[in-house]
Amino acid sequence: MTEVDVAIIGAGIVGICAAASLAEADRDVTVFDRTGICEETSSGNAAALAFPDVLPLAQKGMMRNLPRWLADPLGPLSIPPSYFPRLIPWLWRFWRAGSSRHYEKSLAAQSSLMALAEAEWIRVLDASGTRSMLRENGALELYESDAEFKASLPGWQARDRFGFEFRHVAGDEMAALQPGLSPRFVKGTFMPSWKNVADPKLLGKAVFEHARRRGRVAFEQRRVEAIAPRGGGGLLRLADGEAVLCRALVVAAGAWSHRLAAPLGDNIPLETERGYNTTLPVDAFDVKRQLIFSSHGFVVTPLETGLRIGGAVELGGLDRPPDYRRSKAMLEKTRQFLPGLKTDGGREWMGYRPSLPDSLPVIGRSRNSASIVYAFGHGHLGLTQAAATGRLVRDLVTGQSPAIDLSPFSPQRF
Repeated sequence: MTEVDVAIIGAGIVGICAAASLAEADRDVTVFDRTGICEETSSGNAAALAFPDVLPLAQKGMMRNLPRWLADPLGPLSIPPSYFPRLIPWLWRFWRAGSSRHYEKSLAAQSSLMALAEAEWIRVLDASGTRSMLRENGALELYESDAEFKASLPGWQARDRFGFEFRHVAGDEMAALQPGLSPRFVKGTFMPSWKNVADPKLLGKAVFEHARRRGRVAFEQRRVEAIAPRGGGGLLRLADGEAVLCRALVVAAGAWSHRLAAPLGDNIPLETERGYNTTLPVDAFDVKRQLIFSSHGFVVTPLETGLRIGGAVELGGLDRPPDYRRSKAMLEKTRQFLPGLKTDGGREWMGYRPSLPDSLPVIGRSRNSASIVYAFGHGHLGLTQAAATGRLVRDLVTGQSPAIDLSPFSPQRF
């Protein structure tokens, strides 16, 4: 039986940031993953450090648009009919999360996590020598009518209460922020504190190399089948039959995490937002900054490695095959929104976003062991909140007071 100091299950961006933060605290870390460093969901996301994105998903026009969206199988939100009965308990919790009582609590919690995320990402980028991968061009959210713009205003007022900077734009100012837009867009909102990275997969690998250079982090490409408390630490059972003992165990396995947590008595209502995208060649269109088409549920992101068009939500679990018609539908809409877009040579992709009904991740200790820490459920904000989560995991593992109040993120809140 192998023994390690800290074991992290999951080599996505959350697990990698946790490993880097623990290495800085002089802990020896072994990361386990069935594939590689940032090879799955963290490889194909929209590359956003979306610090102003604090509104709970249930309040971001989702409930208002839900009937219309569900009527379109290729729209911003879809649920395969055969999966719908299994999803009903999650949808009930999601609907409740949109109430005014839950909304204010979620908004305050998300804002505190975002403030920590921005500070921690700058620290991580500087420490790892990857600051050159940061893009500080802001983001532009776009509206096709005055009615759509007015419907967004309560959300902007909420952001304003928590100090997020933005300005509404139109006409020449909007055209200067993104030349070549279709005239169908009548207004926009520019968010200067929204940031992007050159490529999320490359960033994750670079942060891991930074941690490995400290001599405190190792990677094992192995599948973890189950976990359990053992003495004052944890026990991992691997698919090859080996067992690993650890002093501390971090579960950061994204959309698969709840399957590991359930046998420990932590029944966490995690569902999978299956997100789709297409990455076009770099010269497909001169996009100046991330463009957000909120009423259509997707974004366009200029990367160092291409132009990525994606988003949308398919609540369909982990086992169904991808439906790349969704990628094609977003690509066709973008061709209308950005006249002249070159749509040839794209690479289609689908990833699994781990989503909780109140839009807050789980960051905290297992019910049955203080040595087992959960760090998952960030939805579409995994990259944005990864550095903050890594810091909070370090605080929990090393016994320090957490940098922010963790009660809203408790695994036992459900």
